[in-house]
Amino acid sequence: MVNLIQMIGIKYLIGAVLMAASFISCEESGNKTATANENEAENEVVVERTLRVMSYNIHHANPPSIEDKIDIEAIVKVIKAENPDLVALQEVDFNTERSGEGNQAELIAEALDMEYYFAKAIDYDNGEYGNAILSKFPIKNSEILALPSHPEDNTENRVVALGLIEINANQNILFGSTHLDYKTDSKSRILQVKKLIEMASEWNEPLILGGDFNDGPNSETIQLLDSELKRTCKTCPPTIPVENPKRAIDFIYYKHPQAKFQVKSHKVMPEEYASDHRPVFAEIDIVK
Repeated sequence: MVNLIQMIGIKYLIGAVLMAASFISCEESGNKTATANENEAENEVVVERTLRVMSYNIHHANPPSIEDKIDIEAIVKVIKAENPDLVALQEVDFNTERSGEGNQAELIAEALDMEYYFAKAIDYDNGEYGNAILSKFPIKNSEILALPSHPEDNTENRVVALGLIEINANQNILFGSTHLDYKTDSKSRILQVKKLIEMASEWNEPLILGGDFNDGPNSETIQLLDSELKRTCKTCPPTIPVENPKRAIDFIYYKHPQAKFQVKSHKVMPEEYASDHRPVFAEIDIVK
């Protein structure tokens, strides 16, 4: 017969076994949790900086509801509301008679305390007409890149205003503004997109490109561009006409050789007065 001492010994033995088993179970569980946390840490995205980017066809600062009026202050107000780091402008006048003497890109940039670069596309109204970029960061280098046109279109020249932007001492990006051919059955837009793709493939720096592409997401133009660059929107809100917009033709594109860009947000601003296009705004994260 088992006496009390033996029963106590058996009890303690059982308890010790149970405690050991519990300890092993906890240790295994702890190891699994640690491994899961380590994996989670490895997959965690660290954002180095968020770039606030806008693309805006400003209609030479002429509010469509008021013929012949030039309202630079209205354009500045629209841009300032989103406090962007980079702005791609299209339909910008330089010393034209219709807009009065002055460089619209410079006037807008000064009001926003930003650097600027204007790229002439065509001579117009005794002045110039084209695209511009604005930047809160230093514009280290800048150039005008000509885009091709199809001879059958008999259309205007189109260009890219391109700048090398110094985000910090160790990081530069290319930022551009473009405006593709406007004709309904344009053959030039395809040629222009092919040129954009060709140029982007030759650049080693990360690229952000804003513009009025004069074609919608389902068009051959945009689908071709989508094959090489990424849009900040998949289902893109419409940008024209400015009142009750129905078509999306204004976009922001990007490309990074090391896939370090991620879209944080994209929107079309509900602005109806300053231009005949609504501005597009996106936040793009630079991640580690």
